[in-house]
Amino acid sequence: MELIFEKSRPGRIGVVFPEKDVPVTCVLETKYKRNATAELPSVSEPEVVRHFTKLSKMNFGVDSNFYPLGSCTMKYNPKFTEKIAQIEDFTALHPLSPQLVRGSMLTQGALEIISNLEGALCEITGMDAFTTQPMAGAHGELAGVMLIAAYHKQKGNNKKCILIPDSGHGTNPASAAIAGYIVKSIPSDAKGVMDLNKFKHALNDDVAGVMLTCPNTLGIFNPHIKEITDLTHSSGGLMYYDGANLNAILGKVRPGDLGFDVVHINLHKTFATPHGGGGPGAGPVGVKKELIPFLPVPRVIKRNDGTFALDFEEELSIGYISPFYGNFGVMLKAYAYILVLGKQGLIDVSENAVLNANYLKYYLSKYYDVPYGENCLHEFVLSGEKQAKKGVHAIDIAKALIDKGIHPPTVYFPLIVKEAMMIEPTETESKETLDEFISVMAEISRLAEETPEIFKTFPKTTPVGRLDEVKAARDMNISG
Repeated sequence: MELIFEKSRPGRIGVVFPEKDVPVTCVLETKYKRNATAELPSVSEPEVVRHFTKLSKMNFGVDSNFYPLGSCTMKYNPKFTEKIAQIEDFTALHPLSPQLVRGSMLTQGALEIISNLEGALCEITGMDAFTTQPMAGAHGELAGVMLIAAYHKQKGNNKKCILIPDSGHGTNPASAAIAGYIVKSIPSDAKGVMDLNKFKHALNDDVAGVMLTCPNTLGIFNPHIKEITDLTHSSGGLMYYDGANLNAILGKVRPGDLGFDVVHINLHKTFATPHGGGGPGAGPVGVKKELIPFLPVPRVIKRNDGTFALDFEEELSIGYISPFYGNFGVMLKAYAYILVLGKQGLIDVSENAVLNANYLKYYLSKYYDVPYGENCLHEFVLSGEKQAKKGVHAIDIAKALIDKGIHPPTVYFPLIVKEAMMIEPTETESKETLDEFISVMAEISRLAEETPEIFKTFPKTTPVGRLDEVKAARDMNISG
């Protein structure tokens, strides 16, 4: 096979297969052949379109519903970024394409975008270098802890433990454990942040690092953060910043300036690219200069002549953590988002996210308990303990919200709050949407007080009604 340039379309690459590579016949063994013609349905285009349109209406999404899913930052995904990611010059690239073909710099544009995105993320977070390989936030967490482990191994440090507050993200302990560390949980104090005295007591020569979600899952920024990072460094440990909540401090403070050594960023949260099956996601990891030698390969480097190349020759690298360079389509969307908003736009994002969250918290505190703090940052946690006394639990409130066309918030997390409901409105929702949500939550509170038994019938609008959660968890084949 060889690559050629199409004369009719300058800059386009075509593929020519040598005649010897084209099979003349394809012979299947008898055991692989059908005994009868496949029974495929005969359907018209309108039937197919209606089928998939109907399926699309059965799902919640940020394009059709309010999605206050705490800690997941389900902000609106602007459509201009989707158009950019669909440009043929990007979609037609293959990750195995050579960097140079007959003098043409075939993949230089893609490599430059990755390099520029890494540079922008360094500026935003205060890090010295980034890798775009991780394909999700939890994947980034694992990569970050592996970098910490590699650093200590190269230094000859025999450190065995990672400290994590009980207000951190649930994936933190799993990532640390998979990387081979013992996990020690530090409890929160009365103000909802990691107890400083208990942290100091747990900090010793065995501690390889501290993983902090900042602000934490209660939406509270730890005022002792600089003291924590200084103490950790003085004991020989490293600081890990869980960037899932970066939307709260975007443009306001940089984790690197606070003393963090490693950070992961959820591009699908902070920089408005689709989540999960609509994405996929991306979790780039940034590091301070001391950890650069351990970053995954390949790394995108800029050569002296201004061109870009892939560097595989890093002796201390932790190696590959994913195929190729990460989810390139997600990078394109995030990079375009950053370019369009610019510095002031990113600052506006965090200010509006914090404003929206505090607006909701103030009014919802009239109907639900608020266990921690008067003010919050991008998210906050309500408690349904008052409603639970009437037999209406957080899960029941979540089911009631489904019938109102609103995606439920995260429930029963963080674990330090009974009947927890973690709510994050993001900056992209209007006051009208927030007021509607307040009205619905007020109505649900009234129903819990007056007719609590009705909640066992929610949701009524889903095709199968209310599932038996216990049976659903035990029997994956459950159907209506």
